[in-house]
Amino acid sequence: MKVDDDARCFVCGPENPRGLHAQFDIDHEQFSATGHVQLSADFQGWQDVVHGGILATLLDEVSIYACRSIAAKCVTAELAVRYKKPVPVATPLQLTARVVEQKKRVLLVEASLMIDGVVYTEASTKVFKL
Repeated sequence: MKVDDDARCFVCGPENPRGLHAQFDIDHEQFSATGHVQLSADFQGWQDVVHGGILATLLDEVSIYACRSIAAKCVTAELAVRYKKPVPVATPLQLTARVVEQKKRVLLVEASLMIDGVVYTEASTKVFKL
């Protein structure tokens, strides 16, 4: 499997006109990542509420960014999402993820999506290093 970045990622790719355009930073010392995004009603499920699949996608992406503090290329093996509160559209969202355990080729990650520091959605992710 070829895993190359062509700037068209649905979540973070600047060259994808239909993408989410989320921006991320990697902390190589803390094995973590942070990100931010604000989503329009184009990404809603119910009226004025961001679709749950989009939230899962964002948590998957920030988890991969956290893993990139350890390995340049990796892929998600499992993603378990916990939805705590509906996330309104047109609201600045903060994303965080941290690698909490490292095995040979597997990284375990905890991620959160927050508004003003309050957690709205969480995920536990199992990631394979390539």
